Amino acid sequence: MPSTPWLFAAPGLVVVCVFILYPFVSTLVDSFTDRRALVAGQWVGLANFTEMLHDDMFWIGLRNSALYMVVVVPALVVLPLLLALLVAKKIPGIGFFRSAFYTPVVASIVVVGLIWVWMLDDRGLINAVLDEVGIGKVGFLSDQWLLLLSAMFVTVWKGLGYYMIIYLSALANVPRELHEAASVDGAGAFRRFVSVTVPAVRSTMVLVGALSSVAAFKVFSEVYLMAGPNGGPAGEDTTLVMLVERTGTGLTGRVGYASALSVVVFVITVGLMLLVLRADRKEDA
Repeated sequence: MPSTPWLFAAPGLVVVCVFILYPFVSTLVDSFTDRRALVAGQWVGLANFTEMLHDDMFWIGLRNSALYMVVVVPALVVLPLLLALLVAKKIPGIGFFRSAFYTPVVASIVVVGLIWVWMLDDRGLINAVLDEVGIGKVGFLSDQWLLLLSAMFVTVWKGLGYYMIIYLSALANVPRELHEAASVDGAGAFRRFVSVTVPAVRSTMVLVGALSSVAAFKVFSEVYLMAGPNGGPAGEDTTLVMLVERTGTGLTGRVGYASALSVVVFVITVGLMLLVLRADRKEDA
């Protein structure tokens, strides 16, 4: 019967409509209203977006989210590839190291964040060691920029294993003959990496770059756990997603303004994806 395919697709379509499409449309509509948590909103047009341009916290959040992406993405594109090259070797016991590197991926981000907070605290393990060797305590969680860098480190540390697995799949498809031919031509390990490995996994690097860009720009948990709900000293470490959460939650939450912030985050992340794909197409041309 012609309707049979729709019967199989119906459950998935219902889930998509209820949990993705409806919330998206609702957020888009709310962004043009002054809706609050317990108050129905009135249509205000572009007032929320105009207010956003004059909101200092919006620019602070945009700066931190952009900076987070600029620092984290290159690390998550290059370091997992190098890690994958190390664990791709077939030597006894390599399975243990693969599992060890992947363990942070399956760990809860809340648990990981709290562990690093305890370690980086003024009375934590790392500062105790630094103080013991005479360097003195470092304000990892009290200095604006050190706190942001610490959160970036946790993001990279937790994401290494995930992207390592993606690179391992790509490396498995690189013909061994290419490396052998390069070796015969006298190419060393670094030269083979640049001339053989990188071109062979370039599409995977683009994929990793796109995924990590979106994830880094929308970062929330790491910074929230390490900086606190106020976004660190004077709120200077607040990211855009943290600002959305802070603005739109609570009994007096400004749902309309938070929805406008969410729309901006969505537009920027889609723009990032399109830029990455366009750059990839230009290289293929």
